[in-house]
Amino acid sequence: MAPLFFFLLAIFSFADGGSIGVNYGRIANDLPSPSKVVKLLKSQGINRVKVYDTDPAVLKSLAGSGIKVTVDLPNELLRAAASKRSFASGWVERNVAAYHPHTQIEAIAVGNEVFVDRKNTTGFLVPAMKNLHEALVKFNLHSDIKISSPVALSALQNSYPSSSGSFRPELIEPVFKPMFELLRQTGSYLMVNAYPFFAYESNSDVISLDYALFRENPGVPDAGNGLRYFSLFDAQIDAVFAAMSAMKFDDIPLVVTETGWPSKGDDNEIGASMENAAAYNGNLVKRILTGGGTPLRPKADLTVFLFALFNENKKDGPSSERNYGLFYPNREKVYNVPFTTEDLKDYRDKQSPATGDMGGGQVRVSAPNNGSRSGSGSGSGKSWCVASDVGKDRLQTALDYACGEGGADCRPIQPGSTCYDPNTLEAHASYAFNSYYQKTGRAAGSCYFGGAAHTVSQPPKFGKCELPTGY
Repeated sequence: MAPLFFFLLAIFSFADGGSIGVNYGRIANDLPSPSKVVKLLKSQGINRVKVYDTDPAVLKSLAGSGIKVTVDLPNELLRAAASKRSFASGWVERNVAAYHPHTQIEAIAVGNEVFVDRKNTTGFLVPAMKNLHEALVKFNLHSDIKISSPVALSALQNSYPSSSGSFRPELIEPVFKPMFELLRQTGSYLMVNAYPFFAYESNSDVISLDYALFRENPGVPDAGNGLRYFSLFDAQIDAVFAAMSAMKFDDIPLVVTETGWPSKGDDNEIGASMENAAAYNGNLVKRILTGGGTPLRPKADLTVFLFALFNENKKDGPSSERNYGLFYPNREKVYNVPFTTEDLKDYRDKQSPATGDMGGGQVRVSAPNNGSRSGSGSGSGKSWCVASDVGKDRLQTALDYACGEGGADCRPIQPGSTCYDPNTLEAHASYAFNSYYQKTGRAAGSCYFGGAAHTVSQPPKFGKCELPTGY
């Protein structure tokens, strides 16, 4: 008789999740031709790309590819686009209308990190956005193509804890308020560039590398919203959501237009390594494609653009700036990273053993392979794996994996069995996660499930069901 428990799946399946794209920067002298780049994108299943200009060769090569494109109006053109409607109209006609829809342009990024532009172009941003939108309306493209502008996290006055997120006061009235009103009016979204690497590099003494790389960790509680964060990326994005909420713009979506991790850096660039870059990007893709938003916005599936497609050998700055690429110029991968749900079926984070302090006195909860444990707790040396509050879809996906490909013993949570009651997703997921965790000898990384689980040191109990400590 087939099991009645509908959570049990024999194969790993993914919930509907977010979307992954890549940034195609070209500050280099050794890159392949645009036509070869398009072939590379298609071969990897990448269906979104963001470029930093409107180069005709690139846009023509993308024609008919089915790849959605975000183009950029450079910072140096903001003054002209803000001052003259005719300039904005002509720019859209030449650089957008001339290619769309054969080249599937989905958005215009107006400038890039304008608030940190040394040429002080901030005052031109919103007028330029308005004029460009009017031009899209003129050419009847406004339903297909959105207007926004990538914002760096330096636009935040406060980002920790996430619940205290707020924008810099001097930017709120002159820039963010009118920009958000325009985004709301046009059905667009805020573009955000987020780099956990920079936060970790500057604060490696208090930020756990596991926390920065989406690996198993005890999490960081936020007393302001009652949530616990298991990744620095989620904490950064929720700081932006909190800042938007404080301005009463909760309804505007968010797209992460840049994020990444360098595979190489200078000696003082802590954390820049191939292993860490592979872990960050691979676990991020897994986190996005398996569904669910952030702790603050659990239903907000994210679109994320990885930075960047290639190592760019002519970029200025520290070594890391030239080593964010996912591919070498010869189109070989710098390291293995998945891009699609199909890729994820074979993806495993090649995690090195990691121990240590989480910062702020928090001790890593994951047990070493010998099962011993340090830190506060019962002193018994035991630990359990339970479900985190990450939203129904992410929890369901993780439960499906645990009971299916993961090989957890899920018989006790089938109807009529000992731990079927309470019949809740949290209780069933906790039993399955713990079964997998104990089965692996509480190995490092075995209580993660894409951030859907965490370890505890006190015996958890759901109704009359107690979770076992060993198999």
